[in-house]
Amino acid sequence: MMRREFTTPTDWEGKNYYKTLGVSVDATIETIKRAHRRLIKELHPDVNLSEDRNDNFMAVTEAYSVLSDPFKRDKYDEYLLGPDY
Repeated sequence: MMRREFTTPTDWEGKNYYKTLGVSVDATIETIKRAHRRLIKELHPDVNLSEDRNDNFMAVTEAYSVLSDPFKRDKYDEYLLGPDY
């Protein structure tokens, strides 16, 4: 059985992964993948020379890891939007 890495609501405090990727809450997985690919190319530390390049790159990676996994996304949506979502 594969071990599932699970982030908790305390890890999500003050973070809006949808905003990080620039997608809406009802975005499809294809839209999320496209946004991730575009941002990774734009923010990759080898390409982007800004001071906060690594932080931005890691934020996009973290957002994608949560929103691309249906189980994590459901839990994140419940945290972000409330249990009635």
